[in-house]
Amino acid sequence: MSDLEIAIKAIQLYAEMKPRPLHVNQVQAAEMLGVSRQTIARMLRTGELSYNKFGLIPITEIDAALKPRKAS
Repeated sequence: MSDLEIAIKAIQLYAEMKPRPLHVNQVQAAEMLGVSRQTIARMLRTGELSYNKFGLIPITEIDAALKPRKAS
């Protein structure tokens, strides 16, 4: 299977998955990031993650936290 075929298959599988929520709570965020809820609470306190007025974390924050950081 070529790289292109693998990429196409991955996109198809992703499209078949259930839609992701727009916001998650601290427990869900911890599961998604593979850290403890206490770590999520610390990340919120320090501004590493942000949350909305309802205390939920936008999924875009989770996506950003999962991206590899570039060396400065």
